[in-house]
Amino acid sequence: MSILLTLLLAVQLLSALVMIGLILVQHGKGADAGAALGGGGGAGSATLFGASGGSNFMSRSTAVLATVFLTSTLGLAYFGMAPRQQAATVLEALPVQPTPADAIPGVPTVPPTGPAQIPGQ
Repeated sequence: MSILLTLLLAVQLLSALVMIGLILVQHGKGADAGAALGGGGGAGSATLFGASGGSNFMSRSTAVLATVFLTSTLGLAYFGMAPRQQAATVLEALPVQPTPADAIPGVPTVPPTGPAQIPGQ
């Protein structure tokens, strides 16, 4: 189970980092209007993916990475809540000690009288 959690965590981290990079590389919608009015300088239209293919490729890959990120997050939440086979804390790993007869609830106990009432005696 821990291998699956580690794999899901690695997928989540990698998808998050790549998605952050893709979002930072993309330009906003306002940048298209500026380039259309002559602000691009000519070289801006010759992109790696073509005139409009870059934005489609970038937005689709961002959507795919967002889906991968969401799926891995849901998987981590689901498998992280699964009951564990081993004890979570040191106190849970200790064996259960039997309780003395006078500490059982519902059984009346007799309060100490005389010198037994004084602590330390």
